[in-house]
Amino acid sequence: MLRFDTFTTAIFDQFQSSFNGPAANMLAGVLALCCLALLCLESATRGKARYARLGAGSARQAVPARLGRCWMLAALLLCLCTAALTLGVPLITLGRWLWIGGREAWQNEALWPALQQTLLLGAAGAVLTVLAAVPQAWLSVRAPSRLQRLQEGCNYVTSALPGIVTALALVTITINFARPLYQTVATILLAYLLMFLPRALVSLRAGIAQAPAELENAARSLGSTPGQALRRITLRLAAPGGAAGLAMVFLAISNELTATLLLAPNGTRTLATGFWAMTSEIDYIAAAPYALLMVLLSLPLTWLLHNYSKRTAGR
Repeated sequence: MLRFDTFTTAIFDQFQSSFNGPAANMLAGVLALCCLALLCLESATRGKARYARLGAGSARQAVPARLGRCWMLAALLLCLCTAALTLGVPLITLGRWLWIGGREAWQNEALWPALQQTLLLGAAGAVLTVLAAVPQAWLSVRAPSRLQRLQEGCNYVTSALPGIVTALALVTITINFARPLYQTVATILLAYLLMFLPRALVSLRAGIAQAPAELENAARSLGSTPGQALRRITLRLAAPGGAAGLAMVFLAISNELTATLLLAPNGTRTLATGFWAMTSEIDYIAAAPYALLMVLLSLPLTWLLHNYSKRTAGR
């Protein structure tokens, strides 16, 4: 829409001109190599740091840094400008188009089914992704190894690729080897799992890392099985991280476009695809309700993530 060239737009142009062309594969390979370099750096800096206390005690309180009057005003001005650009400009623009459209802007028969399908796909994809991330996050914290880090790194490499690359790969596989699965709910949920698994994995890993392993050992010594100790102790302590991962994956799915366009069953229309269709026709009045619903959908999840960040910061 903004006519700004990125890897994603370049790959889409290459696939559009010559399906699965070498130029598109080369661009996707560059992204994968960049992701591998960052993964190696992250793995080296993570090390074997510990994030949970060994015994009783209170969390260390962060000491606020005192700014001078000039620096405080400059910081406040920067925050206000950022908020005005990120919130004010989009909301004012949406309000303008909704005001111009009036009630007719909300009389689109496809609007509310799109909201329903967005909620269903987002909820199903988020739950599936978080459940798949639980064992990997536990292994990452409790039993790290080279094989486990390699498996975790593969997830990040897949997530680093544009959605169109993952979608077209699944299109090729389903058409050639599993044609009944082409353009089904199972295929689109698999695409969401591949694309957004790291978002749930990071949150769950942080939550499990803050749950002392000694509590699991104590539960086992009192007669609990390893599965019971994991369910009753670790997963309960990591539940806020799981909820944050659930929220992030849901937000990502509700805004996802390329994979949904290529893999969703015929007739599927989400808020993102509806917004894209209206803006492609330069019908900004009809597109405004889709955009506003996506904004409203993100508000409670943003509040949840804000509370989780405050909790992890010890505030």
